Parts: sequence; C-alpha cells; structure tokens
Amino acid sequence: MAPSDRRPTIIDVARKAGVSKSTVSLVIQNSPLVKQKTREQVQAAMTEIGYVYNRAAANLRSAGAGLVGLVINDLRNPFFTEFATSVQMALSSRGYAAVVANTDEDPQLQAQVVEAMIEHGVSAMILSPAYGDEALSFEALQRAGIPAMQVLRKVEMRTELFPFAAPDYPNGTRIATEHLLEQGAKRIAFVGGLEGRAVTQERMAGYLSAIESAGLEPHVLTGSASRAFGREAAHALAKDHPEVDAAVCFNDQVALGMISGCAEIGRNVGRDLRIVGFDDIEEAAHSWPPLSSVRCDIDGFGKLVAETILAWLENDKVPAPEIRTPVSLAIRGSSGETPAG
Repeated sequence: MAPSDRRPTIIDVARKAGVSKSTVSLVIQNSPLVKQKTREQVQAAMTEIGYVYNRAAANLRSAGAGLVGLVINDLRNPFFTEFATSVQMALSSRGYAAVVANTDEDPQLQAQVVEAMIEHGVSAMILSPAYGDEALSFEALQRAGIPAMQVLRKVEMRTELFPFAAPDYPNGTRIATEHLLEQGAKRIAFVGGLEGRAVTQERMAGYLSAIESAGLEPHVLTGSASRAFGREAAHALAKDHPEVDAAVCFNDQVALGMISGCAEIGRNVGRDLRIVGFDDIEEAAHSWPPLSSVRCDIDGFGKLVAETILAWLENDKVPAPEIRTPVSLAIRGSSGETPAG
C-alpha cells in the first residue's frame, strides 16, 4: 500500500503488481502489447491501492517521454566527460534525451539525483556510481522497475538486475606492462588509484600478472586518481626510488601529472622514466611528450552502452550480466618509442 500522506504513483502500482513501470504505462495507454492477464493484474493493483490516472499531469510530463538518466561520479575527469558526450549523442540520434548529473563522488547526492530522475519519469538509467552506501540508489532503481545499467565501476553485485559494462581493465594494464618490459624497463611501478577500490584492483591486476610472469617485484604507489597525485608521485619516486624506471598509471590524469612532475625536476620522460597512462583521453596525444596510453575507445564504448540500454528499453533485450569491451595500446613518446608514420 502506498503511504497515506501522498497519492499513489505508477511506481507504487508497478511494485504492487510485480511488473515494470513501463508495463503499467502501457496498460494506462491501453496498448495492445500487454497480455490480458498482465493487464488485469495491473488494473487490480490500481484499484487496490487507489491509483487514479491524472491525464492532465501526464500531458504536462509528456515532454519527459524518451528521457534517459545518465549519472556520472566525476564529470571533471575528461574520461567521464568524453564518455557522457558519446552516450548523449548516441541517445539523441535515436530520439532520446539524456538527463545528465554529476555526483562528485558523493553517494548521498547520487541517491538524491537518482530519486529525482525517477520522479521526473526517466525511462532508463545509466549509472557510473560513486562508492559508499550503494543501496540508497540501487534500491530506488529496483523499486522503479526501469532498465538500469552500471558502467565503468561495479558496486552493486546483483548484475542480473543491474548489468555492468566496462573496458577490459586487467588486459589493459597487462599489455601496458609488457610494452614497458619490451622497451627495456627493469623496475616498473603502478601509480594511482585509491587502495581497496574494486576499479583500482582491476586496473592493477594485469600489471601484477605481467610483473609476476617477468619474475620481477611489484612496486605500487596508490593514491588519488588525479594530476596532483601524479605530480607528487613523480617527485617521490625520483627521491625515494630512483631505481624505478617506468610507470603504469591508473589513468591518464595521473600520468599527465607525472609528466609535469618530471619536467619540474628535470627528469626526461621516455628515457629516464617511461610512462603509460590508461583511458587514452583526447589530451593524451597532445601532451609533451605525447602520452602512451591504454586506449578504451571511449566514443565506441559510449555508443555501445547507449545501444544496449535502448535495446533493453525498446525490445526487452536484457543485457548480459557483464560486458567487457576490448582495449589496445596507443604507443607514443612517453614510453620511449614513437611509432613510424
């Protein structure tokens, strides 16, 4: 039963009938797509909880039809900005509008914007989640009964309800480490990423595997995935671990910070210290020296996510619990080799 201090909503009906919000909407619209048994089940739920369809209010909300929520943990990071832009453009090409929110790594704010988007009638949700208090957002999404995917980070383990899509992080750091070994690096560090976070462990996994296969000892320097930390790491490694001659970075932000830090102390990137980033944001190719980076095909990944959520929404094609997309290595001057041509 819906709480007595407010009118019952479509979400209340869906929860009572055990169907999705979109199914309730189809029943209200008298769509022939709904089976008679399901229609009767939804109508019985409406009667039981006292739901009354307000057509005037629905007409006011009609401009919201075709909205897809896109909730991002950190739009200040160019990787997430490029991803969000790709998703938004792909949705637009199919007649949908993206409602974009930045949560700034705040799970409380994330829960707030998720609830607000649901109340404003988004048809589906794409979420790159903040860490902490995951239930606040995902329980609301489950109650709403709309298609919802988690991307780039997996915090909710019920992937049959909330499928997960991300590039192949472990393979990315593996090929980056193997490249540095081929370049003659003897002591390779992994730099950046907050300790204990699943995404850090995933991005570190390929590095650790390659280092172990080479019979070397790992050197891990965890910290904020930011340029500031990368700059600090460049100073710290030169001072305390001058034997480190290469670094695989958690992301391009850390790597670009390391390049700046090396410039400050006069350490030659590509010769004294080889550096490989991760994500291959647009800026990577335009730094000096140009940054070698694990290429995730951000634009292609964003288009794939948009197509996947729309196939779920429009055709009831539920995605696989986990989708991993291939990565490659963009080799540039920061790792000591500039490809011909």
